[in-house]
Amino acid sequence: MTNSITEIETYGVERIPDEDRTARPIDLFRLAFGGANTFATCVLGAFPILFGLSFWQGVAATLLGLVAGALLLAPMALFGPANGTNNAVSSSAHLGVHGRVVGSFLSLLTAIAFFSISVWSSGDALVGGAHRLAHVPESNVSYGIAYGIFAVLVLAVCIYGFRFMLLVNKIAVLAASALFVLGAFAFAGDFDAGYGGTFASTHDPLFWPSFIGAALIVLSNPVSFGAFLGDWSRYIPAGAPRSRVMGAAFLAQIATLLPFLFGLGTASIIAAKASKYVDPAAPNYVGGLLAISPGWYFLPLCLIALIGGLSTGTTALYGTGLDFSSVFPRFTRVQATFFIGALSIGFIFLGRFALNLTQSISTFATLIITCTAPWMIVMALGYVTRRGWYDSDALQVFNRRQRGGRYWFAHGWNWRGMGTWLVSAVVALLFTNLPGQFVGPLGNLANGADISLPVGLGLAVVLYLALLAVFPEPREVYGPAGPRLVRSSDAPVPPITGGPEETAPEPAVAH
Repeated sequence: MTNSITEIETYGVERIPDEDRTARPIDLFRLAFGGANTFATCVLGAFPILFGLSFWQGVAATLLGLVAGALLLAPMALFGPANGTNNAVSSSAHLGVHGRVVGSFLSLLTAIAFFSISVWSSGDALVGGAHRLAHVPESNVSYGIAYGIFAVLVLAVCIYGFRFMLLVNKIAVLAASALFVLGAFAFAGDFDAGYGGTFASTHDPLFWPSFIGAALIVLSNPVSFGAFLGDWSRYIPAGAPRSRVMGAAFLAQIATLLPFLFGLGTASIIAAKASKYVDPAAPNYVGGLLAISPGWYFLPLCLIALIGGLSTGTTALYGTGLDFSSVFPRFTRVQATFFIGALSIGFIFLGRFALNLTQSISTFATLIITCTAPWMIVMALGYVTRRGWYDSDALQVFNRRQRGGRYWFAHGWNWRGMGTWLVSAVVALLFTNLPGQFVGPLGNLANGADISLPVGLGLAVVLYLALLAVFPEPREVYGPAGPRLVRSSDAPVPPITGGPEETAPEPAVAH
């Protein structure tokens, strides 16, 4: 593979050869931060104000959610360097050769949902700014053109692949960050850190549900990257220090305090000066931001919308096209990316102009994340119990249409990991409380607070470790050093057979 950004990437989810794995942890930082340093994150940052919190209460909720989410996300960066492939393929080790489709399915839904949110929010901001600057009409035609520009640019970058996407995000990180800092000067005269919110005190019965809900919305942003980190970290050499790889993923999310605080601060100004835009029944953060912005900042806002839409869209769409090519091997990475991109673009236009799904897709994204979090727990605990050891050849059994290997378990399914994910995700959904959108049967047990994510995460930890202890996995899945924290069994592992062609096994990878 050439290092030229103009060369279309040909690698799919097969293990990338060591000589082509030249990325560094700082590159992972750029991609993860660039994908979240966007207008969509500003919208999430506004939610504490929409929930009635004061500015400083919003800061506390944002810090709590962001740090917790970053800690949960960081281990997901380790699978790429360890196995040279994406996280869905790596999940074969813990959910089984066939069970890995769970990760593929979750990443597909997450990508389409967040790609849509990004394009819609950025397109709305671009059209609104153009209307104020050049009197461009705010019509369906204008919005359609804006969405189309974003979608085509994103698809082009994703088709070129990893190195072109890395270049785009290098530029996006610097440009968007500078524009957000410029925004601090634009709104400094109107900002009041003493904004008090709508709660008279923390003893208000609705305060803690609102605080927890705001923190969980912030936490959902890092969690949304869980299925995608391996798409980028697979180009990092296997010998890279794990602390640096995890540190890059963690710090990338902490750095998103910039767009989060931009959204929080500007939302507090909107609440004080243009309160109709923060009506909980019909919030319109983008419209409120344009209403309070000084004229000279309209152009920077448009640039943030363009850069952010491009950056977020590429990070979401690239990995899904990559993984789709492994689920359906008849497609190359480029063909799969084009197919998923076209499908996503169709969904964006249909949802915006025909079905009015812009609010429902936000709820849909939240529900997807609720289901993704237990999957991440299975992966992280699996990594710990396996001591980071994986058989790279056995991970590729599904992609080669073969059978057997260390991760075959019961006909390609590891019911320990699958059962943990399924039970935890279902229970978490039962506790979901999104007023006006989706409230599960148990959603009101916490006095109106949405505790679905903590319940799903906690249950997944307990259930997975319990299943590994009571029903131990075969000794061969743990490698030379044996298991950590759990025990193993003497169950035999079937050899790898079949497939379109017999391939010589690659060496197992130990870390």
